Amino acid sequence: MGLALIFPGQGSQQVGMGRGLIQSHPTARELFEQANDALGFNLMNLCLEGTEEELGLTQNAQPAILTVSTIAFRLLSQRADLAPLAVAGHSLGEYSALVASGVISFSDAVRVVHMRGKFMQAATPVGVGGMAAVLGMEAPALEALCAEEAQGQMVQPANYNAPGQIVISGHTEAVQRVLARAKGKALAVSAPFHSPLMAPAAENLKEELAKIQFKDADWPVVANVDNRFLIRGQDFPPSLVAQITSPVRWDSGIGAMAAKGMTTMIEIGHGKVLAGLNKRIDKSLTTYNVFDEESLKATLEGAFS
Repeated sequence: MGLALIFPGQGSQQVGMGRGLIQSHPTARELFEQANDALGFNLMNLCLEGTEEELGLTQNAQPAILTVSTIAFRLLSQRADLAPLAVAGHSLGEYSALVASGVISFSDAVRVVHMRGKFMQAATPVGVGGMAAVLGMEAPALEALCAEEAQGQMVQPANYNAPGQIVISGHTEAVQRVLARAKGKALAVSAPFHSPLMAPAAENLKEELAKIQFKDADWPVVANVDNRFLIRGQDFPPSLVAQITSPVRWDSGIGAMAAKGMTTMIEIGHGKVLAGLNKRIDKSLTTYNVFDEESLKATLEGAFS
């Protein structure tokens, strides 16, 4: 079995996330307490009892998703002999993958993704930029349409999620012009992520990452930006900075892992978004999920029996 571990990104958050792990595993509470200490506020209460609006704020959603993903990973690793050929994460999820592969500490990751969220939110005034999901259009045609409709502004693919499912990002008016000629819908996000409009966030993030120790990876981490399999600690900061202003190339990243023999993937963290994308990218892949006790047991039985 060629195994890969994959970690979800922003958008997978939901009030109540982590409850199914906290109730039965002391590791979950310990990690939430570490996150609370690193952040200076009660992330566990926010995840379990906050409002969707508050949890959905970029600077809150990012550490929440990373924490729940890390809890799920730790529980899986306690009960299975993990030897993945590679790990990967969707945008924010790349930080969860780095923690799993021993590149950065959990406390450093929680702190930096909280700051990353703040930087991304502050990079453009509210209303200036937006994002939209475009359905049923392949990449070359959508790239050409974005170029046509930019009209002096900026709009480009931001997430190459799966065939026929691409997210665009840029100035709000330019995004709307593309939507007028394509099937899709605007997303309820507050900033144009993964576009050149995020340049101020990239500069701020670069400074924060310089304060963190990056170790060589236990398992290769597939970078969102260029799908390289990274191992050396020194290669991660520039890749993470580039990720802020560059498209997430998720579909080709999954393809690159499949080409290296990874036929079984485990999505670790709340929800099943990546499992759904995998079905569209490559139907031959088998994807399991770990987000509560029931899904953990099913994964242990299915992937490791």
